[in-house]
Amino acid sequence: MRILLKLIAAPFVLALTLMVAVLNFSISLASWMLGILSLIAAVCGVFDLFRGDTAQGLYCLVVAFVVSPFGLPAVAEWLIDRLDDLNYSLKSFITG
Repeated sequence: MRILLKLIAAPFVLALTLMVAVLNFSISLASWMLGILSLIAAVCGVFDLFRGDTAQGLYCLVVAFVVSPFGLPAVAEWLIDRLDDLNYSLKSFITG
């Protein structure tokens, strides 16, 4: 019975390995692009604050934080790490 479960888990290990690799590559490219967008949004937000448009300035600064490396890319990286942990668990189940 245990061998049958290992045979069923093997394709999932392959799929998770490929998916984690592709997602790591895509999140690195997306983080680079979002970092540039974050810089642009932060500059626009500071400009709006100095111009006197407080609501628009704060909105731009919030958007800059969300797309910065501390916002959405960090959440995506955390999710990819959880998928990698699941992949490692399945690999240890198959080999153990």
